Amino acid sequence: MPARRHRRDDEPRQFRNTAGTRRRRSVSMEPSAQILPEDGATIDSLDAYRARGGGEAFERARASAPEAVIEELRRAGLRGRGGAGFETAVKWSTVRGDPAPIKFVCANGAEGEPGTFKDRHLLRTNPYQVIEGLAIARHVIGAERAYLCVKRRFEPEIAAVRRALEELARFSEMAAAIELVLGPDEYLYGEEKALLTVVEGGPALPRVLPPYIHGLFAPPYDGRQPERHHPTVVNNIETLAHVTRIVGNGAEQFRRFGTANTPGTMLFTVSGDVQHSLVTERPLGTTLRELIFEVAGGPPPGRELKAVMPGLAGAVMTADRLDTPLSFEAMHQAGSALGSGGFVVYDDHACMAHVAWLCSRFLHAESCGQCPPCKLGSERITERLERLLNGSGHRRDLDDITATLAWVPNGARCGLATSEALVVGSLLRAFPGDFDAHLRGSCHLRHNDILPKITDYVPGHGFIYAGTPHRPGSTDG
Repeated sequence: MPARRHRRDDEPRQFRNTAGTRRRRSVSMEPSAQILPEDGATIDSLDAYRARGGGEAFERARASAPEAVIEELRRAGLRGRGGAGFETAVKWSTVRGDPAPIKFVCANGAEGEPGTFKDRHLLRTNPYQVIEGLAIARHVIGAERAYLCVKRRFEPEIAAVRRALEELARFSEMAAAIELVLGPDEYLYGEEKALLTVVEGGPALPRVLPPYIHGLFAPPYDGRQPERHHPTVVNNIETLAHVTRIVGNGAEQFRRFGTANTPGTMLFTVSGDVQHSLVTERPLGTTLRELIFEVAGGPPPGRELKAVMPGLAGAVMTADRLDTPLSFEAMHQAGSALGSGGFVVYDDHACMAHVAWLCSRFLHAESCGQCPPCKLGSERITERLERLLNGSGHRRDLDDITATLAWVPNGARCGLATSEALVVGSLLRAFPGDFDAHLRGSCHLRHNDILPKITDYVPGHGFIYAGTPHRPGSTDG
């Protein structure tokens, strides 16, 4: 009898899925084990959702003790899919166990990370599973109300969610006390502390304390009356869709895919210099190389991959790190981050000094200004990079950028300033030749790339992006 082969933690279990893909490696799996509908379908009615077992997880949760549901999530090892990868069971149990009498839960669908479209695609194709997960969260946590938060410009998603909520209100208790919140088209709306401010009717400004300490509609925090702080759970909508799957099918099925420490599947967005831009569901532990080359087709013929940006979640991934498994631990060990699963690919014709400017420019524009080091530092970095690209830069500008990156995150209320330091700093270290070429006036690489803000997606055809390619000194298209 041959020796039993032990699976590494970062080695994925078998997974098959064809949702939204054509001309790529064909894979399939049982529909109950994935959150995207099979074969690129759209679940556009309650009858269609129920035919797939919809509603069973909510009824199972209501028939179980809340602690038992949380324990099932803990056994499943579900981690948040919005970027941080925090354990869902820990987040829920913290708020569930808080003695405060008033609690809330929010579903974060305010997607705005460049190169990411997975939440919008999920809401378009399977809104019922997200709503069911939110209803389970409200029941288990003991929340007074639940809020599903999206941007008001997400018209197809809003229509899908409203239709689902209206149907559920007529035929089920799942939609009880769930409110749809439409917010601004600002990057920071997706930050959990800023999201609470928007739900309360204010601008997308991050508050100081996290939601589980200072939640929705709570008076100013003084630390002396904890029963009045209204602890709130904020979960990404993909996380909630996985909750439905776990409660309905059990932790064991969920753990059949992914890795030991990052189990399950995840929605990935691949854009940029690839032959097939797409949103796809894959097991965590799939390598970055497999995702880009076997699923998205790799760069165009005759081109070589140069860099991969994980949105603005972490440092650039260079070609020598493509065999990194897509798990929270492995990406961290590689010096980057898994983020929300959005990857922007740049081929060997791209100038990474220009990409650094695009990233810094975006982050400066989206900085709320509450933390001066973030707003002033990102402005300073953007100006120095623009000077470099316009041919008037000097070595001292690069030195100044490096010095500014060291203090730009000081006192930050959110992760935006940290993104500035991680992204721009990693590009400076990984591609010094691209920056030096601009100092010499000899850069012949491409300078019409965009930082992809995806506005629409047609499976099998690709993405539509906002605006036009940005050039130093130009205005947004």
